[in-house]
Amino acid sequence: MHDAASSATEIPLGCLSLVVPCYNEEATLKQVVDKLLALPFVGEIVIVDDGSEDQSRAIMEGFADPRIRCFYQTHNMGKGAALRTGFASATKPYVAVQDADLEYDPIEFRRILPPLIRGDADVVFGSRFAGGDEHRVLYFWHSIGNKFLTVFSNAMTNLNLTDMETCYKAFRREVIQSIEIEEDRFGFEPEITGKIAAARWRVYEVGISYRGRTYDEGKKIGWRDGFRAIYCIARYSPPWLRLRRSLPR
Repeated sequence: MHDAASSATEIPLGCLSLVVPCYNEEATLKQVVDKLLALPFVGEIVIVDDGSEDQSRAIMEGFADPRIRCFYQTHNMGKGAALRTGFASATKPYVAVQDADLEYDPIEFRRILPPLIRGDADVVFGSRFAGGDEHRVLYFWHSIGNKFLTVFSNAMTNLNLTDMETCYKAFRREVIQSIEIEEDRFGFEPEITGKIAAARWRVYEVGISYRGRTYDEGKKIGWRDGFRAIYCIARYSPPWLRLRRSLPR
């Protein structure tokens, strides 16, 4: 169904800002940017270097396309901090996240954007586990951890997502720029999900393909991030957010 709806929805030229957090991605950064530039609906690429120690910054400084804007953190602060910088700088009607590796294929934005463009959704999650799309088979315990975090998040937010931790989240620009991002690292994913649910934005989910990386290939998230995610799911759940707002400052 979503493929038919997607093909029937015309995606305006240059309507999308992609925020690309980058930390030590010299092996894949240029390939990712080339893929993004090939998509006619990509109007802006905001790359935020998060204190890389490899040649990522040099690669960024070599980009000449006017659609690319680069920002440089003075030191490694984390994915959430990089996204906070990038979201604040986005200017197009729709804003999405693109990691600087090749785990996610940018062509999938053809599926993700239509619910936003039709006015059906305020936020769209690209799920690695919804539908029958191809994905690389990797770590069993990662999949169990992801499912646990998604179920726990759903219980706290009253959403029915299949992949809360997905990188591919797309927003109407005014939605993401209205949300204060507090988490500096991978806690961004449960934080943004909780705050979206608390604000009662309309959320859609579409299936996407996925090619995960091994740790040898550069995967960065670890078990400590999983424990932080549990904390963040509780901290940014709608009931706790309402309680925080009611407390004297």
